[in-house]
Amino acid sequence: MIVHTILYVADQNKSCDFYKAVLRLEPQLHVPGMTEFKLSEKHILGLMPELGIKKLLGDKLPDPSKASGIPRAELYIRVANPEPMFEEAVRLGAIHLSPIMERNWGGRAGYVMDADGHVLAFAT
Repeated sequence: MIVHTILYVADQNKSCDFYKAVLRLEPQLHVPGMTEFKLSEKHILGLMPELGIKKLLGDKLPDPSKASGIPRAELYIRVANPEPMFEEAVRLGAIHLSPIMERNWGGRAGYVMDADGHVLAFAT
């Protein structure tokens, strides 16, 4: 099984630049309408313009742009050293929600929110 997590974004190029810097990855696909980052052999992170998904699925789908800035998803990214990614996200304009600290589930995690309202956790 390969999982694609697709985030709906207001500005595909701006979001591409943000995730490219934070993840320290080049997108494997970057065309109008979709950007993809290969996070692992089994997980792809996609960035799709809000207007694109609305056009694709039509009127039955609530307009994602009306929820812009409202948390709609969380990416929980586990790495050996989360501080550099966390700091880079904040430097690039992500909203600092909670510092990296010990959590009651046994790991360390810090939280930010990107320009579209998606929460990113950088954790061990």
